Amino acid sequence: MARKEDPAFDITFYESVLRREPRYADVVEILGGLYTKVGRVADGLRMDRKLVRLQPANATAHYNLGCSLALVKRKTDALRALRRAIELGYTDRRWMAEDPDLAGLRKSPAFVAMLDALKPEN
Repeated sequence: MARKEDPAFDITFYESVLRREPRYADVVEILGGLYTKVGRVADGLRMDRKLVRLQPANATAHYNLGCSLALVKRKTDALRALRRAIELGYTDRRWMAEDPDLAGLRKSPAFVAMLDALKPEN
């Protein structure tokens, strides 16, 4: 039998793990996503920043940071994080164009140029 999804339970569980292992990058990433999912965007942003500090070469971490920054309407910082994600190898142009977290950037000429510069996937 599959476990019913319960973000509050998951958050409590992963927070307890993180208290014991504050540099556990996988848990930091999971918590960032969970916080954002339940509307705790500032907490999600905090986790995304922490993950970028723990894994500065992780393209997905920079992408997620860009998403969190876009959600708090820090467009310049969001674009900077997304550019860094691309520099590190992020290539999912289709998701970047559709990601609801980035809706606030879609009309930005810098965002459009960033998407145009990404090669379409085959």
